[in-house]
Amino acid sequence: MALTLDAQLLEILACPSPDHAPLRPGNPGDPEADALTCTECGRVYPVRDGIPVLLLDEATGGPAESEASDADGA
Repeated sequence: MALTLDAQLLEILACPSPDHAPLRPGNPGDPEADALTCTECGRVYPVRDGIPVLLLDEATGGPAESEASDADGA
């Protein structure tokens, strides 16, 4: 299902991480996913029932997961 958010809303939404970078629709593997991806840190935030869930605890990907993957491989 393609994400449908108002263009004006998408313009003002930003990643809640300290970078506060803009978000883009979809995720890296699926541009049609119901998610928003940070253009700076790469965190992917779910969109549930048309409502973006912009909580760091709900995000996937990004720096924390990259560091955890690196630690597992070392």
